[in-house]
Amino acid sequence: MGALFLVFGALLCAGMPAWGAAPLVMVDQGHGQRFVIEQKGELQLSRFGAILGEEGLRVVSSRERLTDESLRQAAGLVISGPFTPLAPAEVDAVIRFAERGGRVALMLHIGPPVGVLMQRVGVAFSNGVLHEQHNLVGDDDISFQVRDLTAHPLFTGIDHFSLYGGWALSGQTPLARTSAETWVDLNGDRQLTERDAMDRFAVVVEGSIGAGRILIFGDDAIFLNRYLDEANSRLARNLAQWLGGR
Repeated sequence: MGALFLVFGALLCAGMPAWGAAPLVMVDQGHGQRFVIEQKGELQLSRFGAILGEEGLRVVSSRERLTDESLRQAAGLVISGPFTPLAPAEVDAVIRFAERGGRVALMLHIGPPVGVLMQRVGVAFSNGVLHEQHNLVGDDDISFQVRDLTAHPLFTGIDHFSLYGGWALSGQTPLARTSAETWVDLNGDRQLTERDAMDRFAVVVEGSIGAGRILIFGDDAIFLNRYLDEANSRLARNLAQWLGGR
């Protein structure tokens, strides 16, 4: 038997039977993730896990390899902030899962652990974090509100959400973008110069894989306990509905 854990707390919050007909969402925690749904610290995902349950999903976490068998009963898969790479066979299993109609939500802490998966679905990530010049949150320029949102169920009820150190994404369909004066420090001198890249960068993209879908977020801090303000919490609820195929 693998290390598969039902998040009963989330289900109890939702007032659901522990094992009913609700869609099953697996949260991958088998790739060196530091931020997990079972822990309640500020930099953990316990509130995100609870929100998934409150929105009518059955939530499990797994520390096992991703395989056809482990994903067989799932409707959705969350891969948030991995630090160790997915093996080639795991990437193949995730692609087959999506091709069968599964939904995948991927959140980057660093890009290389999921670089092969992203390449398979036609998405690339920047070689540096984004520096914004507008709608800043706090005292640094890597924490900011994203206000350029495409009409999409993911953004129902919100006109912005916040990032806390994110990467630019390219490829597939962009759903959320920075301002046009956001930049990436290409030469590593920690200041904006003519050698850097400035543009309106995508930070959330969506794509089709066979009968399924994938959402990629350029930041994994969005759903950490510390950063679940009203807008990010609503984004999490909308993501739960998306993962359940609603």
